Amino acid sequence: MTTAATADPRFAAARQVADAVLLEGYVLYPYRASAAKNRLRWQFGVLVPPAWGPAHGEHAFQRTEVLMEPKGDAALALQLRFLHPRRRTVQQALDDGGFAAVDELHLPDRVLVPWDEGAEEHVELSFKVCELTGEGVTVPFVRPARVDTEDVLGADGRTAGRLVRRTEQVEGAVRLRAVELEGAYRVFRLTAVVENTSPWTPSAEAGADREAALPRSLVAAHLLLGLDSGSFLSMTDPPEWAREAVAACENLHTWPVLAGEAGRADVVLSSPIILEDHPAIAPESAGAMYDATEIDEILALRTAALTDHEKREARGTDARAAAVVDLADTLPPEVLERLHGAVRSLREATGPDGPEQITEIPDGEALFRPDTPWWDPAGSGTADPARDRITVEGAPVGPGSRVVLRPGPRRTDAQDLFLHGRTAVVEAVLHDVDGGVHLAVTVEDDPGADIRREQGRFLYFQPDEVTLPEDA
Repeated sequence: MTTAATADPRFAAARQVADAVLLEGYVLYPYRASAAKNRLRWQFGVLVPPAWGPAHGEHAFQRTEVLMEPKGDAALALQLRFLHPRRRTVQQALDDGGFAAVDELHLPDRVLVPWDEGAEEHVELSFKVCELTGEGVTVPFVRPARVDTEDVLGADGRTAGRLVRRTEQVEGAVRLRAVELEGAYRVFRLTAVVENTSPWTPSAEAGADREAALPRSLVAAHLLLGLDSGSFLSMTDPPEWAREAVAACENLHTWPVLAGEAGRADVVLSSPIILEDHPAIAPESAGAMYDATEIDEILALRTAALTDHEKREARGTDARAAAVVDLADTLPPEVLERLHGAVRSLREATGPDGPEQITEIPDGEALFRPDTPWWDPAGSGTADPARDRITVEGAPVGPGSRVVLRPGPRRTDAQDLFLHGRTAVVEAVLHDVDGGVHLAVTVEDDPGADIRREQGRFLYFQPDEVTLPEDA
């Protein structure tokens, strides 16, 4: 066994995505500690002390199971990566040379506030696959408690206060085992368990809530696994002969996917966030923003629009938040424009007269343009929204018809469900490019119906979501 996985070149291509997993949700827009969404920290891959987890619906371990086809005397490299929370308090310098804890410390460029930071930690291992058979191996690890202080200077260059960072001890273990499966191929099922083994127990003195458990937790825990000879099988799209064996794998609180360069299968990222095989960061991304539930363009624009005081508080919240603010403030227009959208892939579309026309666009990608529009005014079967009619309950329905709205459970718009049972007037019958039919309607007794007609702002329902009124 060795611990030289850091320089493993196979992990280089996967590490960018792994870094995004490690820091997803670390600090959310508007990037201030005072924001409600930033007060409940650490959502993904949190492995809490075993004395806390089961009783409070959180987990003390992750279990990854994948299939691999090692060649010869193959070696498995492993990186466990996680954040170790450290609690930061703010102290103001006193005239007598001492310090006192404060909720805010105002500096010219930032407002420092108490905050839980996350220190990146790695556990790096390497084993021959043959060493993992039988009972497997267990590797314990410890990250010790410590206290660090950092002096903070004011505008006059004198000490204005200090930051005190307290890190609690966390203990854990990595358990690895490989079992060769019966069959025509030399396939192993690799089981990798990461667990928090910290002996801490909640108490009145030490605290008995999640805030007390988090400093002893592994946060955003995930694994990078690499074979120096051989390959892993995709857990989401395995070959037909391996589907039954893949289905028998048990993955708990994590999701393994093939990682690294497309076309290769020698690296797996086991992530607490569901991903697809060979995930990648968009090349247009200008930098980490830690909030993948939002669009980078919107985040950049909103962050740049924060007030100066809000930016000072964000910069004082965390160094990573400060980097986001600085990024948003300095994005050149051409970089911001790239965030607006991109064509990822194109496919040839075939119509009734054969393949559509292919047109080259400036950046070298192909754009498919039909020789004729899908709705051809000269065609014999042309759609006419103002005169088309469809059949509902055996009767023709078209513009001017009255219908009763019966939105089905598949609708996700609550506003449509509120209209259940209301009578409406059909304004147009519309056909989409996939052959679907939609009724544009205005609700009877709607005081804004005339404005809706003038602006063409209708409500839309499918034919099976309307019925005829009883007096029809």
